[in-house]
Amino acid sequence: MNAGTQRRMVAGPAGDIECAIDLPPHGAGHERPRGIAVLCHPHPQFGGTMNNKVVQTLARALLHLGYTSVRFNFRGIGASQGAWDQGRGEVDDALTVVAALRGAGQPLVLGGFSFGGYVASQAAARLGADERAERLVLVAPAVVNFEAAAVPADTLVVHGEVDEVVPLAAVLDWARPQALPVTVVPGAGHFFHGQLTLLRHIVTAAWAWHPAA
Repeated sequence: MNAGTQRRMVAGPAGDIECAIDLPPHGAGHERPRGIAVLCHPHPQFGGTMNNKVVQTLARALLHLGYTSVRFNFRGIGASQGAWDQGRGEVDDALTVVAALRGAGQPLVLGGFSFGGYVASQAAARLGADERAERLVLVAPAVVNFEAAAVPADTLVVHGEVDEVVPLAAVLDWARPQALPVTVVPGAGHFFHGQLTLLRHIVTAAWAWHPAA
């Protein structure tokens, strides 16, 4: 994402997992990172990688908030070993990255875009009570073709009004039984073309009125 991005390989269940780690800058209002944010990219079989612009936007927003931001490539993508596993092994990949890079007791934010939103929801559901994420950030989560898990009430869900991949109506149908608010960006499609700055502001503003512990 920038010249200071650290590259690291993490041993995963299907082989090494390629990670990109960004540390919040000194003097940004935090003496040390306030936690770690692990971010999941869109569908690997349709060009999704950790360098996706929406995922990078999430990383920048969470860096601004003081978190160490971790992006990673699912198995079979980039330098990550293994092969596509229908979404099952990809959840294992996310949990492996969390376990490898999260410090003991360190606050965790799980985020994801599209397919990555599905993965983040399932990964969060599998964390134990003493290791759960303090917050989830899901952008255009894939709630069709994949079974996104129920999420905590303070989860930030952002969706485009005219999403051509995951219809807004499908996300509302998933959110409604949970009484889960959805932030809708008028005129935005699935990839938030021309509205990434707004997306970043939505994420940072969410912490202003609901600060992390």
